Amino acid sequence: MTRPTDTTWTARVLTLLPEMFPGPLGHSLIGRAEERGLWRLDVRNLRDWATDRHRTVDDTPAGGGAGMVLRADVAAAALDGVASGWPAADWPVLYPSPRGPRLDQARVRRLAAGRGVTILCGRFEGLDERLLEGRDVEEVSLGDFVMTGGEIAAMALIDATVRLIPRVLGNLESTVEESFATGLLEHPQYTRPPEWEGLRIPEVLLSGHHGRIAAWRRSEAERLTKERRPDLWRAFVAGEDPGATRADPAGEAELSDAHTSAAHGGPEKDDCR
Repeated sequence: MTRPTDTTWTARVLTLLPEMFPGPLGHSLIGRAEERGLWRLDVRNLRDWATDRHRTVDDTPAGGGAGMVLRADVAAAALDGVASGWPAADWPVLYPSPRGPRLDQARVRRLAAGRGVTILCGRFEGLDERLLEGRDVEEVSLGDFVMTGGEIAAMALIDATVRLIPRVLGNLESTVEESFATGLLEHPQYTRPPEWEGLRIPEVLLSGHHGRIAAWRRSEAERLTKERRPDLWRAFVAGEDPGATRADPAGEAELSDAHTSAAHGGPEKDDCR
């Protein structure tokens, strides 16, 4: 197949419920980014590749059991019909499934750096295993729980990926300091008023001192990661450069606009609050 010349990052979704889209992907920063042409959502109905008059896409499980299984022949025809023409490294085909490796920020970054992604959304009891073997389909999981279908998982994956595409977020620093960007959970965030119900913003954040603020944020990120995600902490410690030095609280006595941002509101991050 000839590779496409359009370079717009594309999320191609194969689903039995196309009416669920764009859903939340049509709103806020992600929706506005699509309107601006920074990415494209292409939703296809799996039933369009059914061959009988009833548009059948599933059948009973071989060996018996409850529910229905998506047929390999129908799903394969759909994947072949929408093939991107790019290798899997640039445009993978993903199947949301609790059996797959857990989706993480590193995987999302790789997706955002590629050409696009095709997501096959399962329903019923899942997908005929032969499709996974016969096509280059990668299973991916959002976590150790089961949903009724892959559509919501697909939306979450697309949202996480699209926000990393250049110019989608108004503030590029949002993706640098957030959770997982450095292997740590994100530090706590505060904004005005300076005091609320007897709770005050930590004084260091109002000091205007870049070095002390950076050191406090790093310290809090490490503390939260150790307390809440020991698995991430172990991986972070194992991968940290032994010769690296941490931020010096005494740092340069350089004034910043941190005190203004905290007391009077700061730049927009993801406007989903």
